[in-house]
Amino acid sequence: MARGDAEFVEFARAASARLVHAAYLMTGDYHRAEDAAQTALVRTYASWSRIRDDDAYGYARRTMVNHLVDAWRRPIREYATEEVPEQRRDDVADEVATRRWLTAMLGALSPRERAIVVLRYYFDLPEAQVARELSISVGTVKSTSSRALEKLRATTAPQAADSQEACR
Repeated sequence: MARGDAEFVEFARAASARLVHAAYLMTGDYHRAEDAAQTALVRTYASWSRIRDDDAYGYARRTMVNHLVDAWRRPIREYATEEVPEQRRDDVADEVATRRWLTAMLGALSPRERAIVVLRYYFDLPEAQVARELSISVGTVKSTSSRALEKLRATTAPQAADSQEACR
């Protein structure tokens, strides 16, 4: 291994799971999330000599978000088939149900809204940094975040009412 490769391997092991999880929250598709995280790590490795002293995780995250935004701007054509892929069954029913619920809630948002919500509330980034990473204004982050949260509240309110009715 070349000088610095061991440092990158250590960084990649530490950061890859969190990158995949964040990408999954943004895309709603585990395979696309893995691809996005892998692309971010490849691009981070290519620039490793310049960034290892700076915030390497921030660089990888920003690279991943840029990659996902580029994909939204240039959508890949998908062709539907008659066959439905097999679903993997997990024994951890509550975790799966929560994950599906969260994915469905995030799926109701537009790609930009989803990216802003994930960066703002999952990564807990300030509005100014979200604006820089997505190349939009702080006002756009605020208004889009507000609309996205309102959509999420509206979507979850009927479900909460149904749950309360079922408990009575």
